[in-house]
Amino acid sequence: MPYSQIPNFALPTLAMCPQPWYELNGTFMMYEYKLKKTGELKWYIRFIRQGNDIGRADLYNDLKSAFEVATAYNSQIIDNIAILDITDEEKNSLFLKVEKAVMVQSRLINEEQLMLQEAIKRYGLVAGIKSASEILVPNNNENLRFALNEELQMTPFIEIARLYRHGVTLLKNGDNDWTTYAKHTKKTAIFCYREKIARGFDLCGADHWGKTKAKIRTMLLPRANQLLQLASVKRMLADALVRGQRVLLAGSFVFWYEEKGNIGWCIKEASDSDSAKKGHTLWRQGKILSKNHGRIVVFPYIKENGEGVLGHTKNAPNDGKALPRHPDDFVELTFEVLEDDLMIGLFGELRYE
Repeated sequence: MPYSQIPNFALPTLAMCPQPWYELNGTFMMYEYKLKKTGELKWYIRFIRQGNDIGRADLYNDLKSAFEVATAYNSQIIDNIAILDITDEEKNSLFLKVEKAVMVQSRLINEEQLMLQEAIKRYGLVAGIKSASEILVPNNNENLRFALNEELQMTPFIEIARLYRHGVTLLKNGDNDWTTYAKHTKKTAIFCYREKIARGFDLCGADHWGKTKAKIRTMLLPRANQLLQLASVKRMLADALVRGQRVLLAGSFVFWYEEKGNIGWCIKEASDSDSAKKGHTLWRQGKILSKNHGRIVVFPYIKENGEGVLGHTKNAPNDGKALPRHPDDFVELTFEVLEDDLMIGLFGELRYE
């Protein structure tokens, strides 16, 4: 398609962030956060101009390279908004919305990459798949068998596989039987992507994704606590205490320092359910007022009207009521946000025994 004819290409781009390209395993597509004429913000696929004014999707073979490009562009968010013909109040509101959108997208993709990494590591302990010749495929097609074998070498636990270059999606029936076709659509492409994560935790990639990821977070919590034994983490937390920081947000997890009771550093879960779902933005200068020993931290946020709301601690709905603190032991803490991809590297240092 000619670059100038790409829908919405003329809309102002305020930020960028990569997302998985579900149709091809291990590929990431850059998206642009654009301001529509109606004032609505929306993510669009980014196209880059090639020779003869042809536009093609901006694709990357690794997430790190994609994030480097996006981060460089996003350092100019304020400048991108400053040139818009809107009031200062509208610019401030727009900046909060754009910052939130980038943070949510970055956190989401890094969390899923961490979950994928852990899914693969969990199954690294079991015996690999049988030889490729024992894999049953439609019509005994050797090309399909070879492509499927490549998928199974990396994720032997999956039960649905998308073979992009052959234009088919296969379902597993029984031990090594992959002779059943599934619909080869964009929707099943998403299921195949999620399957690589969910099935590694004995869950299904076609189930409700939010509920599935919540279960995986809970499963990963014991692993996250093992991070406290790593020398690199001990140094990081010691440095944080020197700076007076007792709460560190790292993706979906929180390093939390409990002064009383000789507890020290522990791991809690992060929750943005009270803010992100309502369109609110993380309030980085805000504080967390903890009146209980809940295992989940809701971080302070800014409403769309600019009002700041303190963070708090709580338990998950099925955990029962959080153990309350004595009023003399209420704590009001600032926090620090760590790099989104930090936990991927830290979890990578852990081994499954």
